[in-house]
Amino acid sequence: MRKKQFPLRLDPDLYDALARWAADELRSVNAHIEFLLKEAVKRAGREPKKAVRKKETMHTGEQDADG
Repeated sequence: MRKKQFPLRLDPDLYDALARWAADELRSVNAHIEFLLKEAVKRAGREPKKAVRKKETMHTGEQDADG
């Protein structure tokens, strides 16, 4: 899957905190930001429809339209 690229501007102190946290988790800053955003989206119940369908088919054993 190809990832969407876009510029992101962060407060330098926030970036430094994220960089330290990412290093503690052995991730790049980019990967850690993506991880945190995915977790936040999941907690908020706002997962993309495709991700929700895949999760549902994993529970039922059915296959979705993608395979």
